[in-house]
Amino acid sequence: MDQFITVVGALNEGFWQTLKLFFFTLIGALPLGLVIAFGSMSKLAPLRWLCRALVWVFRGTPLMLQLLIIFFVPGYLLPGGTPWTGENGRFMASVVAFIINYACYFSEIYRGGIQGVPVGQQEAGQVLGMSKSQIFFKVTLLQMVKRIIPPMSNEIITLVKDTSIARIIALEELIFAGYSFLKGSHGYAGLLWPLFFTGVYYLLFNGILTLFFGWLEKKLSYFRV
Repeated sequence: MDQFITVVGALNEGFWQTLKLFFFTLIGALPLGLVIAFGSMSKLAPLRWLCRALVWVFRGTPLMLQLLIIFFVPGYLLPGGTPWTGENGRFMASVVAFIINYACYFSEIYRGGIQGVPVGQQEAGQVLGMSKSQIFFKVTLLQMVKRIIPPMSNEIITLVKDTSIARIIALEELIFAGYSFLKGSHGYAGLLWPLFFTGVYYLLFNGILTLFFGWLEKKLSYFRV
């Protein structure tokens, strides 16, 4: 029983770190993805190609590699050394890498949702005398949200599992906490079950997210035609 309490306490601390990384990533990536989506649809060619190149690079390379570059490269380039020191530094490096990576994925979902709204509805708004901002917020945005919920929910659930990649820079998230009991953490060594037990945390959290997105789809079902 003492062993179980110790393991669960350590896993809870790791899961808390996982939750923080998850929520900070969403807070940063959701709005940044919309900005990149607008940039990729811009009439200004340099801005459009810059945003598309950014998306191409971050979607075309592994998140683990991006995290390693963001964490280690500043230490070689900056005269003061790495800005990512200690546990907080590793967490901030992870947040930056995850935000940029997922913003690029979200931007393509946003772009598809915006371009999927029939042009005729925007033209109808213009006939009614609506401004471009009114057409976007009252016509395009509401229908876009309904269209992007399924692919967005899939990416967000993937994000929950991708947070485990942060262990590559020794961020003490959930998988790191479970794996540490194999190496002698908290006076225990060779314990395999804590690592497998981390799957329970992921399953429960993803189950909650699945129920939430299912409820959200039903709430937005009045947009269905």
